[in-house]
Amino acid sequence: MSVIEKVRPLAAAAAERCGAGLWDLEFAREGPSWVLRVTIDSPGGVDMDMCEAVSRALDPMLDKADPIPQSYTLEVSSAGAERVLRGEEDYRRFAGSYAEVRLYAPKDGSREHFGHLAAFDAETLTLDDTAGKNPQTFERAGIAQVRLRLKF
Repeated sequence: MSVIEKVRPLAAAAAERCGAGLWDLEFAREGPSWVLRVTIDSPGGVDMDMCEAVSRALDPMLDKADPIPQSYTLEVSSAGAERVLRGEEDYRRFAGSYAEVRLYAPKDGSREHFGHLAAFDAETLTLDDTAGKNPQTFERAGIAQVRLRLKF
């Protein structure tokens, strides 16, 4: 069982206890050190106090379970306003939001396309402008990443 598989239920429980949800979990080597990165989200937003609360709740759980054999640094942070969307549930939750679609190969001369998440199914994802015109549909297999973007 991987470190992520061992830590995920602990991180989810700590986040839930503090009024948040687990957005993402990463265990990565950065130079000579290891980092356990816990990313949380909450409908009301995430602030530093919530990140600290999750860290304080998770730390003793990790000490007790001891799922990570080497030393590491624990980081807890917000998913952020410009978060990466990871699939159906995220697309549903953020339907209508302004987003960037990055493609593996260029379409219409570009790998980056912007618009509002208008529609999606198992094979495609569609961006649109605010007027509901100019839809751009992309094959999901060709999408490298979908990320929310702030529009000023």
